[in-house]
Amino acid sequence: MYPLIRNRRLRATESIRRLVRETTISPDDFLTPLFVVEGKGIKEEIASMPDQYRLSLDNLEKEVKELWKMGLCAVLLFVKVPDNLKDNKGTEALNANGLMQRAIKTVKNACPDMLVMTDVAMDPYSSYGHDGIVENGQILNDETSEFLSEMSISHAKAGADFVAPSDMMDGRILTIREALEDEGFINTGIMSYSAKYASAFYGPFRDALDSAPVNQKDVPKDKKTYQMDFANRFEAIRETQMDIEEGADIVMVKPGLAYLDIVREIKNEVDVPIAVYQVSGEYAMLKAAAEKGWLDHDAVMMEQLIAIKRAGANIIASYFAKDAVKLM
Repeated sequence: MYPLIRNRRLRATESIRRLVRETTISPDDFLTPLFVVEGKGIKEEIASMPDQYRLSLDNLEKEVKELWKMGLCAVLLFVKVPDNLKDNKGTEALNANGLMQRAIKTVKNACPDMLVMTDVAMDPYSSYGHDGIVENGQILNDETSEFLSEMSISHAKAGADFVAPSDMMDGRILTIREALEDEGFINTGIMSYSAKYASAFYGPFRDALDSAPVNQKDVPKDKKTYQMDFANRFEAIRETQMDIEEGADIVMVKPGLAYLDIVREIKNEVDVPIAVYQVSGEYAMLKAAAEKGWLDHDAVMMEQLIAIKRAGANIIASYFAKDAVKLM
């Protein structure tokens, strides 16, 4: 008891604070999201996401080599699909020579040891901007899951190490896992977006890929019939446990900061690695506030990242990955 015990002794200097620090972060904790577009020589900044770019394959190659030199060992690929290739069934997603498939090969050719995870979702390919097939004003579940399994096989054939289904269809992890097993891809992992909430934090990301739901009659106006209600807590645990039972190797909570209670709840319940996606809206808010001079960019960035790790994340998918590693 006080005065024999004085907690401030362990805060007295930077050296002692470093020595007893409970949570640390390193380049190994990060999964770096990358946006890919058709063309050559393209490095197009995303207006709502400063310092984030849509990259053509030649610049993707350069970016991946730079990330590897910085100590970043994993990327998560997203593609921006031209409108003329979009339809309700996401047909282009299965093109063996499609943009995603070529992006996977580009990364692996440039840096064979880089871990490649791929976005498995229909919305970049959908003419309606939804993560599933639309019919009579509804999002079809089982038909979408079957299609996502075909997409996953296509990514695995191209060389993806992990597929990352982000759709939130019921039962899609089992469908994908069984399809991968049947095709002999027993070592292709699945990182499931297990607790993905219907969040308003995704706006800049949808700008980046032009993947927002269209405002059209007989098309659901939002994704609330498949993404989770942000008011719910126990549902996230149930969703995550089901995904693990169906074969998910890694589970994810998305978004990050507003859902750290969910991260901790899941950490307490499961024993597989947990990823947290610090999403575009979280990134954009700090960038905007720092530009105004209202917040110290680097200090707040690191505080946020440490908070995500402290809550229980094993993996952090973050647009701040390069910024954070430069500080380290």
